[in-house]
Amino acid sequence: MARTTPRPPPTPTQTLQTIVRQCPCGSEPMWAAYHHYRTLTTLEALMRLTLQMRRCLHPVCPQVRKPYRPAAEGRLARPKHEFGLDVLTCIGPQRYAHHHSVPTIPQALIERGLAVAPRTVTKLLERYDALVALFLQDTARLRRLTQPQGRVIRALDGLRPDVGQEVLWVLRACLAGEVLLARSLLSATHTDIATLIREVKQALEVPIGGVITDGQWSIRAAVAQA
Repeated sequence: MARTTPRPPPTPTQTLQTIVRQCPCGSEPMWAAYHHYRTLTTLEALMRLTLQMRRCLHPVCPQVRKPYRPAAEGRLARPKHEFGLDVLTCIGPQRYAHHHSVPTIPQALIERGLAVAPRTVTKLLERYDALVALFLQDTARLRRLTQPQGRVIRALDGLRPDVGQEVLWVLRACLAGEVLLARSLLSATHTDIATLIREVKQALEVPIGGVITDGQWSIRAAVAQA
């Protein structure tokens, strides 16, 4: 069934800027090219994002004019998705850990203030399944994502929208803008996180240029251990 009411206007706004300002293929600066606007439904609110996009303009660069997006965007949502990762990590455990039926999940989201249809929840569950089904054994995919940049700047995010739920750990390649690994863990010790980081590290064929996190002690310890 199609939407019968207009989508409410977004209330909070947020501007995200790129961290990488030099081209990963060389030392040339990447210039601010334009802004991209995106509306995102999260558990907290309907959010309006303003994204600063940068491009390398060096004519011999293999990535010339390719847009680079802010790394923080990947923590909020997947590319071209209308709903945030926090919504995916909310409905995934409801379905698979707590065994809630698909028809009951929309009502739980509506009680949290989200306007969502049952058909939308079904599609979101499919996206959750696709996210956690990413395998490091797909080396061809990893090469395709990471080799053009010659290095990897990884982001590590732990997502748990509700207390008591499993934590969905997502490791992203910031320069490529893609997820390398997503896995749910009951615990969040630095040893468990370090194991995930080592799995990604061993599967890559390019050096790691840096790791972007929110600075939690367990994540810093995991990065140091890995």
